[in-house]
Amino acid sequence: MSGEFPPLTCKEIKLILTYLNFTPRPRKGTSYEQWIKEENGRFYKVTVDCPKAPFSQTLIKSMAEQAGKTKKDFYVIIKKL
Repeated sequence: MSGEFPPLTCKEIKLILTYLNFTPRPRKGTSYEQWIKEENGRFYKVTVDCPKAPFSQTLIKSMAEQAGKTKKDFYVIIKKL
């Protein structure tokens, strides 16, 4: 585990997604949450599975890419919040 990129909690991921103007979709009886946004004619959907938190670097990278960002972008945002 790197000190620069510690694991993120579900709450932190949700704060980042809210900061990026994502909104949660209604849940359909699963542990997965889908966060969506449309920007410049492009649709983004991020899947968050809170029971897997704290999230591994692989999952953080995957969620960041789904949001159109990099893992480093997520860590810059969480430091601002």
